[in-house]
Amino acid sequence: MRRFEQVLSEAGRIASAQIAAALEGTHGPIRDAMIYATAGGKGLRAFLVLESARLHGVADTASAPAAAAIEALHAYSLVHDDLPCMDNDDLRRGQPTVHRKWDDATAVLTGDALQTLAFELVARSGSSDAARLDLVVTLAQASGVRGMVGGQALDIAAETADSPLTLEQITILQRGKTGALIEWAAMAGARMAQADTDPLGQYARALGLAFQIADDILDIEGDSAMVGKAVGKDAGAGKATFVSLLGLDSAKARARTLVDRACDALSGYGADADTLRDAARFVIARKS
Repeated sequence: MRRFEQVLSEAGRIASAQIAAALEGTHGPIRDAMIYATAGGKGLRAFLVLESARLHGVADTASAPAAAAIEALHAYSLVHDDLPCMDNDDLRRGQPTVHRKWDDATAVLTGDALQTLAFELVARSGSSDAARLDLVVTLAQASGVRGMVGGQALDIAAETADSPLTLEQITILQRGKTGALIEWAAMAGARMAQADTDPLGQYARALGLAFQIADDILDIEGDSAMVGKAVGKDAGAGKATFVSLLGLDSAKARARTLVDRACDALSGYGADADTLRDAARFVIARKS
């Protein structure tokens, strides 16, 4: 696991370097907040882009902008999610959230700028116009009303619903809110190579759901200093989660089953996909 964490760290470094290079020559609080918001993450989504590309013979030089794009887009979602009108969080990745360090207006503009930067970066990815177009269109779908934004809207609506969400409803919600960007990242390499995306799509759907179940478990068992954000909020709000519906032990068992399913989906790649299998195991073993 230590070796895999080093691989993750390197993916994060590559993405951060791309973002810094794209912002070269810009100045002011928005630029500073963009760098701040994209620092300190796990780099999982960037790793999935880079590793899926390597699996299909795509060089890092072609995939690195897409790896940075998904990290920028993910950071935008967190900056906006932390705002008082959304989750009203004070802590993210062990540091004050952007609206706490600066102000609400700066946080809104920072998220907007990170979103547009993501599409600038992804348009530079891959080695063919067809692949770049595919990446841009599918990223828009994954981050919009069909994916992350749609999932977030369902999550907000659930807070005032007459009854808690069912397990099926939570699964649909989280496939959009959390899973859509993970799916896009894992399938990006196949799209750059214009190869079959189905095996990586199956892998990513299981991975994304396991990731969210692990997050729900961390909200119960995690330490805020290690997690880097407040814990216990879901339980305190009486929010339906995988843990509240399945129970802690069953949720852990479901996550392990999903990891096995993710690994099985990579069988056609043989040992070449071992690092992606390590990623699946990592998502339920992590402490943050």
